[in-house]
Amino acid sequence: MKDFSELLLAYCLVGVASMFLEVTAHDTNPFSVQTSTTDPCYSESGSARYCIPEFVNAAFGQEVTVSSSCGHRSCDRTHLTDLNSAQNRTCWQSETLRTMPYNVTLTISLGKKFEITYVSLQFCSEKPDSMAIYKSMDYGRSWMPFQFYSSQCRRVYDCPNRAELTKLNEQEPLCMEMLHSADINNAFLVFSTLEGRPSRSNFVSSPVLQDWVTVTDIRVIFNRPKMSKDMREPAYFYAVSDFQVGGRCKCNGHAHKCTKDKEGKMVCDCKHNTEGPECDRCKPFHYDRPWQRATYKEANECLPCNCNLHARRCRFNMELYKLSGRKSGGVCMNCRHNTAGRHCHYCKEGYYRDMSRPITHRKACIACDCHPVGAAGKTCNQTSGQCQCKDGVTGLTCNRCAKGYQQSRSPVAPCIKIPTIDPTAVVSSTEGPADCESYCKPAKGNLKINTKKYCKKDYAVLVSVLDMETVGDWAKFSISLVSAYKSRDPLKRGENTLWVHMKDLACKCPRIHMGKRFLILGSGGGGASAERTGLTADRNSLVIQWRDIWTRRLRKFQRREKKGKCSAAEHNHDA
Repeated sequence: MKDFSELLLAYCLVGVASMFLEVTAHDTNPFSVQTSTTDPCYSESGSARYCIPEFVNAAFGQEVTVSSSCGHRSCDRTHLTDLNSAQNRTCWQSETLRTMPYNVTLTISLGKKFEITYVSLQFCSEKPDSMAIYKSMDYGRSWMPFQFYSSQCRRVYDCPNRAELTKLNEQEPLCMEMLHSADINNAFLVFSTLEGRPSRSNFVSSPVLQDWVTVTDIRVIFNRPKMSKDMREPAYFYAVSDFQVGGRCKCNGHAHKCTKDKEGKMVCDCKHNTEGPECDRCKPFHYDRPWQRATYKEANECLPCNCNLHARRCRFNMELYKLSGRKSGGVCMNCRHNTAGRHCHYCKEGYYRDMSRPITHRKACIACDCHPVGAAGKTCNQTSGQCQCKDGVTGLTCNRCAKGYQQSRSPVAPCIKIPTIDPTAVVSSTEGPADCESYCKPAKGNLKINTKKYCKKDYAVLVSVLDMETVGDWAKFSISLVSAYKSRDPLKRGENTLWVHMKDLACKCPRIHMGKRFLILGSGGGGASAERTGLTADRNSLVIQWRDIWTRRLRKFQRREKKGKCSAAEHNHDA
């Protein structure tokens, strides 16, 4: 008979491999060997591709735990998983079993999850009549049957012999008839994990079979020896020379090798932005799509979230992923640099985009500089920076009154509308001509300042117009008195009041604007009545927007007045 190692090699090449090669090997064989001059997990162009660790005997060098002590023969169980040699074969032998039960257990821990293709045993005695193979996927905490062997499947394991497998029961264990070798001292058994499984030709795309072949521990239970009819005093034992588990370190197509970590545990050398003992999750910040096992058609690498360099953490959202056509599901967390949004792609409230900088810049968002009085809040348009202004207020930061409005003293309504009055209606409702031109004619003409005009008026003052309100038929202007060049009554600098009748204001005689400085030469000194204290201007007053060059001229007029020259000037027409 051929050496066991040669038979096993032939079986692996012809039997096991054939289960993965029923279609093109490149498309379906998850255990095919990859060769590359660079990292096998990436193509020469740098794109991610399917990769797997090398095929190994996962049991090699692992300790086997047995439930039976040794008999008188060589029984060193550490040799069960070493290099097997036909010339120098070592055997483990159970104690002699004289009475039932005849159960003996061999257990081996692989130290990590593997995807296995076969479990093989070489015996130094006759193969048992009945035995079971169990697997654990959680390091021995729970066990499930993997395969049964018996000449009496129904009686021993309550299973039919060679039950039919369909895609609905691909994870069910089978019971096979135990076949005995003519050479009882060189008998072997090989259990192929995928033989007869309907989805074996499409293993890469079959989560059911991937789960079926996933193993951390293997347990073999010998339940019944091959009975000998001619033995007067029955005495049985089990003897095994080699215990192998063929497969690959489970890395889900994201690693080409396994290494030991700092604690000495076997882990995958993960690529494609994955991590974990089996590369079974995405690395932090690589949650733009859900983790998936790699396939030949798609490496399914984990993709980083797009946070425009403004976030260090993100999470995955399945609903957003579906809405995007399964392209992107990452949501950035704790956006920095005053950004906000799923991708930190716009400015948070109170900031707007600096379009001269890319969105990835640390200073891409500028604080809104909204005026505390003129703006309706602290937010602005995130593209233009335009603040939301109160009624009558304008400007990028809401810092001035709009056309047709004038400043008020109220923080609630800082700008109020300048009253618009129909001159015809105002004038016609009072005594006087019906048109402004004839009504204002006495004030028309040369607006130059001369001694005669100065001397004929009761007061000459420089004022700054601040605000206006209407009181009945009068316009009440709040003014700041800057200088008083002439006054019949004493006047104090600072806040004062100027009264103008609405019909005069409607016909623009005088013409007054908010926020401007005016030289006013008028008569009456005080108000038109006791209810209107302050200055009064009418159509006969001289109201001219101030020019700084007039300061010297007015001082000259003051000196002439003190010298008594005003009386003579009223009868002359000097300039």
